Amino acid sequence: MIKHPSHTRKPAIWLKRLSLLAILPLLLLSKAYAAMQVLDQVVAIVDDDIILASELAARIEVINANIQKSGKQPPPTDQLQRDILEQLIRENIQMQMAARAGVRISDAQLNDAIARIAAQNRMTLDEFKAALEADGTSYTATREQIRRDMILQRVQQGNVNQRVQITEQEIANLLDSEEGKALTAPEYRILHALIPITASASLEKETKVREHANALYQQIQAGKSYEELVLNDTQFDIASTDLGWRKAADLPSLIAGLTGSLQKGQTAKPIRSPSGYHLVKLLDKRGEGEVIPQTRARHILLKASAIRDEAATQAQIEALRTRITNGEDFATLAREYSEDIGSAVEGGDLGWTNPGQLVPAFQDAMDATKIDEVSPAFRSQYGWHILQVQERRQKDVTEEIRNNMARSFIHKRKYQEELQTWLQKIRDEAYVDFK
Repeated sequence: MIKHPSHTRKPAIWLKRLSLLAILPLLLLSKAYAAMQVLDQVVAIVDDDIILASELAARIEVINANIQKSGKQPPPTDQLQRDILEQLIRENIQMQMAARAGVRISDAQLNDAIARIAAQNRMTLDEFKAALEADGTSYTATREQIRRDMILQRVQQGNVNQRVQITEQEIANLLDSEEGKALTAPEYRILHALIPITASASLEKETKVREHANALYQQIQAGKSYEELVLNDTQFDIASTDLGWRKAADLPSLIAGLTGSLQKGQTAKPIRSPSGYHLVKLLDKRGEGEVIPQTRARHILLKASAIRDEAATQAQIEALRTRITNGEDFATLAREYSEDIGSAVEGGDLGWTNPGQLVPAFQDAMDATKIDEVSPAFRSQYGWHILQVQERRQKDVTEEIRNNMARSFIHKRKYQEELQTWLQKIRDEAYVDFK
C-alpha cells in the first residue's frame, strides 16, 4: 500500500545495512548471487529513509516482553505488527525532522538524563546498569533508546507547545470546579508511628502501651526529636513510616482528620485505633498559606572584555559604588553604565525576586545587604556587580501557586490533544511505501 501526499516525490533511500545490497536488481541476473541469503529487508520507505524488518522485529520483541511482564493478554500478532510498524513510521518521520533541524543530544546531556532515571529508581548508576544486565537488557542499547526518546521529545515540544493556548478564563473555570479544587487542595507530609496492640491483649498490656505512647508524646512536646525517639525505642516494636506528600483525601481517615489542627512540625496526641496507638507528626505542608520572603533590588553590571580586563572592570565598578555612596543617583548611573540590557533601562531595577531565583553569588550578596545600602563589588558568572536592596517583604503566594498548578494541568491535557493531532498531520503528509 502506497500513500502519496499531494506533492508526490520519489524518496532518496539511505541504505542502513550492507546486507541491503542483496536487494539490488543486479542479483536477479546472476545465478551465483541468487544463492545468497537476504539478511535483512525493507518493510517500509518513509520519505528519505527506510524501516528494516530487523527494526520491526526488535521492537516487537521488546513490546511482547513488556506485555508478558504486565500479565496482560497480548493482541493478535498481525494487529500488533501493524500498530508497531505505524509507531516506527511516526518516529522515523520525527527523527528525520530532528536531523534537518540539527537537534542533537550530547553525551553529557544523556549521562545526566540516565543519572536522573537511576535516582528516580533509587539506584546508583552502577546499580542501574546491573539491573539492566540482570534483566537481559543491553546498557548500550538502552542509552541509545533514551537518546532517541529525548530527541523525539524535543521535536514534539518544539512543534506542539506553540499550538497550546491557555486563557485566564480557562484557569478560573478550572479553579472553580470540583476537579480544580481537588487538584489544588493542600498537601501534607506526615510521619506516622504505630505501637501495635493485638485484639486479645490484656488490660495490663493495654495500659502499658498507652502509658508508653503518652510518655513519648510528652518527651516530644518537651523538645525531643520525634524521629529519634521512635527509631531508637527499645521497649516496643514500633512501625514508623514517612507517608510522603499526600492530599487529605488520600490519607487514612484517622490521620486526615488531624491535618486541619496540626501546625508544621507539631505532633498530635496519641490516638487509639483497633490496631494500637498512633503517633502522628505533620512534618510539612504546602498549597495553603504559602508565604515566602521576597526582595526588591537594583544593580549595575560590568563585564570584562578584550579592551577591559578583570582588574580594570573591578576598579570601575568600585568607582561607581564610591560615586553612589557620595550621593549620586543609583538609577541614573545604572542607565548610563550597566551592561545588563534588561534592567539598565529601568535604572537597574530587578523587581521582586524569590529565594533561589537569582544565581548564588548574587543571592548571597543581596541577602547580606541591608535595605538602602549599596553592596561591596562582587563577581558572578555574568561579571562584576554592585547592588542596592530597596525593599523586603513576606509574600503569600498561595494563589499564584494554585494558578500555576491549574495552568500546568490544562497545558498537559491540551498538549496531549495537540500532540495526537500533530502526529496525525505529519503522518498524513509523509511519503510511505509499504514493502
